[in-house]
Amino acid sequence: MEFEGYCVKCRKKQQIKNGVEQVSDKGRRMAKGTCPECGTKVTRFLPSKKED
Repeated sequence: MEFEGYCVKCRKKQQIKNGVEQVSDKGRRMAKGTCPECGTKVTRFLPSKKED
């Protein structure tokens, strides 16, 4: 899936590479993946309801 998140190491928004949608321990939806430039883990919280 295509997600955009903020990379803390690069200090800019990046397209998340190998993005996977997961649910956090507290029940929030989030996208997890890696930054294509530096390889750091990038996480972005998503809206609670899926938009179709």
